[in-house]
Amino acid sequence: MSPRPVPEQLPTDLFGRRERDRAVRVLDAVATARLKWTTIVNRREVGTPERDRRQALVVTDRRIEARDQDVVSLRLEAPDRGELPRWRPGAHLDLELPSGRLRQYSLCGDPADRHGYRIAVRRIPEGGGGSVEVHDDLIPGTPLVVRGPRNAFPFALPGYGSPSTRVHFVAGGIGITPILPMARLARRLGLDWSMVYTGRSRDTIPFLDEIAGFGTRVTIRTDDEHGLPDAAALLPGVDATTAVYCCGPTPMTTAVAAALRDRRVELHSERFSPPPIVEGQPFEIEIASTGEVFEVAADRSALDAILERRPDRPYSCRQGFCRTCTVRILAGEPEHRESVLTAAEHAAGDMLVCVSRAEGGRLVLDL
Repeated sequence: MSPRPVPEQLPTDLFGRRERDRAVRVLDAVATARLKWTTIVNRREVGTPERDRRQALVVTDRRIEARDQDVVSLRLEAPDRGELPRWRPGAHLDLELPSGRLRQYSLCGDPADRHGYRIAVRRIPEGGGGSVEVHDDLIPGTPLVVRGPRNAFPFALPGYGSPSTRVHFVAGGIGITPILPMARLARRLGLDWSMVYTGRSRDTIPFLDEIAGFGTRVTIRTDDEHGLPDAAALLPGVDATTAVYCCGPTPMTTAVAAALRDRRVELHSERFSPPPIVEGQPFEIEIASTGEVFEVAADRSALDAILERRPDRPYSCRQGFCRTCTVRILAGEPEHRESVLTAAEHAAGDMLVCVSRAEGGRLVLDL
């Protein structure tokens, strides 16, 4: 999950209002419930929680997956070529890169393949360095440690946890990675499904050969051939009987959510970028070890402010579910804006600084 950032600005009337948008509240509630349900199911299946399960793997294959050569896929296997833990469509791995960076990438292979995981990564030269490291340094034979698989974007099959009778997928660019296994499973089960796959051009979108195998169920729209797609182009034939799964740039996922706001359509989405900060209040952070104090603006995350002073601090998802940025609060009252830490962890002072904050006042952090 290391897509190319999209520089477009979100319309201010979507997320700049004091009162949270009703659709956002509903989507947040659904996502929180789904994440908690997924965590419960995964812990029943595997004795060790997914976030703590570390595996030593090795890169066994590397392929170029887009004509512009900016997307590569890697196959990861156990050193002894043994079986790997099972996973479901929508799952991802946390990669502990040789540099020490921790990055998350969707699994885009076949869940039935028990001996290898496949991920795909778009090169982002202006990003945080993770994708460049993957492209330049991870060659066949490279050992890696991974965490997971974990699933914060589960595929609820019609008739098996979803009230809908058909499925529509919307993928933007590298957002195809979690969608591919979902589409394969939908085809394998004979579901009624369709997909719109978008990108800047055919040279930039990955897995075109695999997508071609789905036939007319998939519509490919590129900006250079068709212009920027509107909601109608992204959601053809979608009605109240349809479950929509969407992954891609924030402007695309925002447009889809807005179009479905009053249509009572089941929507599942995964975004590339951090969620917008809603109803944020400025507050102060004090670093306990140095006594340094600085302010976190109302429209910025605590992680952003911390990275300006401690650029080596680990982080990954920026969306409040991977736990990489967890810090300990020594004093102050936090406003927790995530659903993955337990009540005991909250009581112990743990905080995810990528999304959680304080309603004014000061937090003293063990940094």
